[in-house]
Amino acid sequence: MDMQTSFLDRLFESGLLIDTGVDGLYGRSGQFEDVISGFERLIGQYGGADGAEAMRFPPGMNRALFEKSGYMKSFPQLAGTVHSFCGSELDHMSLLQCIDAGEEWTKGQEATDIVLTPAACYPLYPTVAKRGPLPNAGALFDLQSYCFRHEPSKDPARQQLFRMREYVCMGTEDHVTAFRQLWMDRGVEMMSKLGLDVVIDVANDPFFGRAGKMMVNNQRDQNLKFELLIPVTSSAKPTACMSFNYHQDSFGQKWGLALEDGSVAHTACVGFGLERIALALFAHHGLEVETWPIAVREALWA
Repeated sequence: MDMQTSFLDRLFESGLLIDTGVDGLYGRSGQFEDVISGFERLIGQYGGADGAEAMRFPPGMNRALFEKSGYMKSFPQLAGTVHSFCGSELDHMSLLQCIDAGEEWTKGQEATDIVLTPAACYPLYPTVAKRGPLPNAGALFDLQSYCFRHEPSKDPARQQLFRMREYVCMGTEDHVTAFRQLWMDRGVEMMSKLGLDVVIDVANDPFFGRAGKMMVNNQRDQNLKFELLIPVTSSAKPTACMSFNYHQDSFGQKWGLALEDGSVAHTACVGFGLERIALALFAHHGLEVETWPIAVREALWA
């Protein structure tokens, strides 16, 4: 049994995670949720005074806007769509017969106008663009959403439905890159308070196909993405628990995000993988919160 599976089994046995029969789709206990709530309070202690506008989007987004985002060009392997039954009564009878016979019954389902949100910030850009020009001083947003990535795995830190907390900054290049550096420094400090050893390293998104290899190289060469890594299920391959991304003016160009002076807005974001950070805490400090170091518990719940 590998380390990932044994840690997952321990999480199930302790009741912290609840097995649903689908890899990467888990229920969570009240204790698990308390850890996430505590960590979100810690995020607020660091970022709450920055004046971010809070928004909370559902875990589904407008399909037309999703298509415009270009996500399917880069990450088709991760996308999730919402399909529903749209047939007649006769079609319904056929569907029930397929279910009774243990046969494939989803072929009659049709795509709806909703897709599963791939990242908390995706609904934000068109929303802000509709407001008109941004102030030259820039804008800051605080987001949290369930997100979906189709990558089933026995690694409990690689879930298909998970929560992402984000701060997104829009403004000039200097403004948003300074924001990103600020949060890289804050991220290291936050994890130190939680007794977690971390490394920040240049990273890339999982772009798909041959063209994706070029995008990976460009992203890494330009240092557009960094990740804060913590060993969760493997010391050799630590888990990305925070990401720090500079999008240049790509989202500004795509969505028409402009500053009052007419220049195209640059954007950057910091993302917190909430389940992953909770799992890192349980992996490092044990499955019983009462036994965690006092300093860690005070950082989360004082």
